[in-house]
Amino acid sequence: MLLKIQSAYVEGIQAQLIDVEVDYSTSPKPRYHVVGLPDTAIRESGERVRAAIRNCGLYYPSAGTITVNLAPADFKKEGSCYDLPIALALLGMSDALPPRSLRKWLILGELSLDGKVRPIRGALPVALSAQKSGVTRLLLPAGSSEEAAVVDGVEVYRAETLPQVCQMLENDPIQADPVRVSREELAHPPGVYRPDFAEVKGQQSAKRALEVACAGGHNILMIGPPGSGKTMLAKRIPSIMPRMSFSEALETTAIHSVTGLLNGQRRFLVERPFRAPHHTISRAGLVGGGTNPRPGEVSLAHNGVLFLDELPEFQRHVLEVLRQPLEDGEVTISRASRSLTFPSRFMLASAMNPCPCGYHGSAIKECVCTPPQIHRYRSKISGPLMDRIDLHIEVAEVPYRDLTSKADGEPSQAIARRVRESRVRQLKRFSREGVFCNAQMGPRELEANCRLSPRAQDRLRQAIEQLGFSARTYDRVLKVARTIADLEAAETLSAAHISEAIQYRTLDRHDWTDPG
Repeated sequence: MLLKIQSAYVEGIQAQLIDVEVDYSTSPKPRYHVVGLPDTAIRESGERVRAAIRNCGLYYPSAGTITVNLAPADFKKEGSCYDLPIALALLGMSDALPPRSLRKWLILGELSLDGKVRPIRGALPVALSAQKSGVTRLLLPAGSSEEAAVVDGVEVYRAETLPQVCQMLENDPIQADPVRVSREELAHPPGVYRPDFAEVKGQQSAKRALEVACAGGHNILMIGPPGSGKTMLAKRIPSIMPRMSFSEALETTAIHSVTGLLNGQRRFLVERPFRAPHHTISRAGLVGGGTNPRPGEVSLAHNGVLFLDELPEFQRHVLEVLRQPLEDGEVTISRASRSLTFPSRFMLASAMNPCPCGYHGSAIKECVCTPPQIHRYRSKISGPLMDRIDLHIEVAEVPYRDLTSKADGEPSQAIARRVRESRVRQLKRFSREGVFCNAQMGPRELEANCRLSPRAQDRLRQAIEQLGFSARTYDRVLKVARTIADLEAAETLSAAHISEAIQYRTLDRHDWTDPG
């Protein structure tokens, strides 16, 4: 006897529908086979399914051959999410469930030995795939159902235990209610403490640079001694970034779903992610990889912020793999059998000390590093990577008068309002260009949208001649100046806009690798 149940397989951050075919035939000895390129977790499903069915007091055949086929069989499947469809297929063949009740369902779930249904990874991509394929009913573990329920046109039902699922499927029409999720509640999560720029003492120039970076989606590097507040500033960047659109939130949540990072109350991401990997991270950890490739930190930071603290401490070959995602907004992982592409459009925020000891140029502590040590330290960051960073700023020590000041700084809410208004202007300007912020402008957009006043042209010409700016630096200055002008609602770039943009090119105004 054969029974077929529809399920899904997640590859990368995309899901595709598959069929779980279960066949039972009589034989003197019990046998359980899984075919269709299963991994070890799937091959072990027989023991979990058998124990779960028997411990729930349901019938499991003591003899006979059970063959499970995961079709199509031309690509490898992994995970334990096929336990529930296999168990339901066996119950349908033993008349514990009417076989017709299993039609038109897409089912996934891992079974514990007592029959409880455990959460799975990738529920949101599965729901999106079901929507595209016209499947309207999903049966998913209770712990994974809410993230899938945000998808329109798909009814998601909770699977809590095997007996509860059987009782629900016996009824036609279904007596249980599908999972309901309010998008309004998702967009306004319960208030929790979030770092605020009002808590940062001093550092007005650094705050301004971060405002410009967030307004235009520019990458930024902060250079300063230990304790100057670089990390504190970086952690507050998400508080001034514009909220994600629903489509951005779906895409970002899907990435976190397939990596198993959604848990507890965090079932749907509405705030931009902030990822801060340690400097010992590997290339695979940063951009993704593995035998069955999984997203790395650059993809987990998609639509958010990737913060690299102590930038020169990262291995050079690890930093070099950032070039593709910074340039293209995606990263491709190639293996012998297939290639997977993960989105990775993020804002890079990085921080470093000016020398190994951290106090070169400090007014309060003497540097103990030799010029060759400083040169080697600074040379760890390659020129091509530095070219992809729009703003380089110096973060000095905070003076005593600022540390003891009772006055709060400008709150994140006020800064975020200006950033949001600037982004609205950019989205309106680039509505037909496929560009979302000033940092993504190409040569055509630069020429069309960066009109310079006569004084601004003179100021930029002087900078190129006196400071030796390259063509790439010229483009970066124009992009940043365009953002500064957007913050002031100005159409034409003035000399003041150009001058401020040039001030954010610390590493181009002198030979950075020369400590003299």
